[in-house]
Amino acid sequence: MNHIEQLVSVLGKRRVFIQTHNFPDPDAIASAYGLQVLLKEMGVESKLIYDGSMSKLSGIRVTDYFDIEMHHVKDFDDLDEQDAVILIDAQKFNKNCTDLPCDEVACIDHHPTVFECEYAYEDIRMVGAASTIVASYLIEMGIEPTKNLATILLYGIKMDTADFSRGVSELDVEVYYHLFPYVDHEILKMLTLNTLELMDLKAYASAINNISIYKNIGFACITFDCPDALIAIISDFILALDVVEFSMVYSIRSGGYKFSVRSELEELDAGKMIKKILDEIGDGNGGGHSFMAGGFLQNAGVERLGDNPRFEIERRFIKEIYPEDENYEKNTIRIQEIR
Repeated sequence: MNHIEQLVSVLGKRRVFIQTHNFPDPDAIASAYGLQVLLKEMGVESKLIYDGSMSKLSGIRVTDYFDIEMHHVKDFDDLDEQDAVILIDAQKFNKNCTDLPCDEVACIDHHPTVFECEYAYEDIRMVGAASTIVASYLIEMGIEPTKNLATILLYGIKMDTADFSRGVSELDVEVYYHLFPYVDHEILKMLTLNTLELMDLKAYASAINNISIYKNIGFACITFDCPDALIAIISDFILALDVVEFSMVYSIRSGGYKFSVRSELEELDAGKMIKKILDEIGDGNGGGHSFMAGGFLQNAGVERLGDNPRFEIERRFIKEIYPEDENYEKNTIRIQEIR
């Protein structure tokens, strides 16, 4: 049996839901939609669901343009253990994926596993995007993709690999080569360009005004609540500075601090780093890779950091990466000094 046949064999005659992480981005949306299309080819109807919010223009644009129906879990008040859930671009018990009262029979993901779980069907591979895995099913089944499907999947891969500049595997390249002839490149260009909203500039301004650099580490604080996806984009922005190889950006929320970490260095695993830094005071189990990860520090944990939590957070990262350095405060460059 191919992968989709194996997946169908564990679903049974139940309602089927394809659940993404709580803040679906283009890769989550594209892979969920692609899987929905392939299941329909096998006679299985499904609904795409998520908890949280879809707040970034890139995700909203792809759902609107291709008329993809993404349902909030609140649309279904009768979910129970009889319903079959396929987790995609997410894993059970990760903080960015709500544990619904359903039977998570399957998981398709490209993130390292934080919590070991048993699924009736599991396909977790360290590739650049969940869309790559779904596209590989398409190839395996010998199905010629429609122009829309090919465009959506390739868009998901491009976005999650930052235009094939991070976390790229051989399979990502093979899938790209296969999808390329079917893609509507004008639509792909339209989706890729102009994804920054005017209101996003406020978050960029806050981060820029609160940048500090220590050797090759870049820190930035966004002093108000902003969407997870935007925090991640700004973390990429800080990483693009010529002196930065490891970035940490966090947004101050009513409930605590939301973190996004990026690493260009093999010896600095972003996922392991945020987990270690937040150990015992927060949660670094948001799901992540060696090069990109997230975490959350609740207010109770913030209070444990003392009168100057922002300084203490930076100190923890610096001491973990450069344990022998004692003069980190004196040697940290802040934006006010650059001016």
